[in-house]
Amino acid sequence: MDVVLLVKAALMGIVEGLTEFLPISSTGHLILAGSLLGFHDEKAKVFDIAIQTGAILAVIIVYWDKIRDTLVALPTQRHAQRFALNVLIGFLPAVVLGLLFGKAIQAHLFTPEVVATTFILGAFVIIWAERRPRDSVRVHDVDAMTWKDALKVGLVQCFAMIPGTSRSGATIIGGMLLGLSRKAATDFSFYLAIPTLVGAGAYSLYKQRALLSLADLPMFAVGLVFSFLSAWLCVRWLLRYISSHSFTPFAWYRIAFGIIVLATAMTGWVDWAA
Repeated sequence: MDVVLLVKAALMGIVEGLTEFLPISSTGHLILAGSLLGFHDEKAKVFDIAIQTGAILAVIIVYWDKIRDTLVALPTQRHAQRFALNVLIGFLPAVVLGLLFGKAIQAHLFTPEVVATTFILGAFVIIWAERRPRDSVRVHDVDAMTWKDALKVGLVQCFAMIPGTSRSGATIIGGMLLGLSRKAATDFSFYLAIPTLVGAGAYSLYKQRALLSLADLPMFAVGLVFSFLSAWLCVRWLLRYISSHSFTPFAWYRIAFGIIVLATAMTGWVDWAA
């Protein structure tokens, strides 16, 4: 057993868990961390996607009461059926566009210029969303969302296929711009993450199964565990944070990180094309 490899897997799991649900893009952070750790071959790319499942498990546990109540009520109660349908509607656009354009995006958009640009542009969108008047909010709870609200958020989530955008950032800030409260947008972003990230992880593992073997199981297990633990702490913290704070500090962080991306690429310190 390669202890150094397991330590790298643990560190990557922590990075994934801490960045997946904040509006700061896990992709850019995983590329940077993977390059610094020498953990960026083809198998590592599959690993980065697969360990999202650990982060999703954390969301399921944090929101378990709502998920359990919805599943129990699904056969008979209209509000549960409407909620489940909204999640499905929000999930479908990313599936369709991902299957159509996923390869092209992977081949042409994973560059430091694109990542840095989306980090910085995303920051200005966050600042704009937070400065809008609060009387523009019309949906204060996920149960009050219509199928049209869900579809719009699902379409906005598709922007996250551009590296550096952030799936959480796109859905939370996009939801706020569409009239959802900060809490409702955050909650729906988390619910939407469950099918989206589990589906992406399963699809990636299936496509790249030839690269994997039973010897990789400890590495993936460690990454999943540390992704779960760090995501669980992060999600619980974020839900407390948004009750009395805005997302503006994350905007300034995105600008700083975008500059770091360009600096590390220009100096050759990080190989963003790896």
